[in-house]
Amino acid sequence: MTVTRGFAGEGEPNVAVCVLPGTELSFEREVEYDGGFFRKRARHTVARFRTVDLDNPNRHHDALEFPDGQLILLTQLEPGQRATILQLPAVPARETQPEKAEITVSRAEESLIY
Repeated sequence: MTVTRGFAGEGEPNVAVCVLPGTELSFEREVEYDGGFFRKRARHTVARFRTVDLDNPNRHHDALEFPDGQLILLTQLEPGQRATILQLPAVPARETQPEKAEITVSRAEESLIY
């Protein structure tokens, strides 16, 4: 068993959903997380996905940053919370286009289950 947690598509709890750093998320309710002995609330319903402490290989790196600057690791989030992707991060334009590209189309406001 692993303590790693992350996002999954609604109705597909065994399929991980990869989220890029900078992605903005909206939750149905205030985000709840494990605060040690008690469940805590972040007092926010929106957050930006980030990676933290990348120089430390012995730590989980996926986190949510809230409007007040608070950072909460995904491994601390209480399971069962629902989020919607509000905005994907901007990607700089390429100087040259690849000769051949495969494109996958997906909805930007896909509902996610944590």
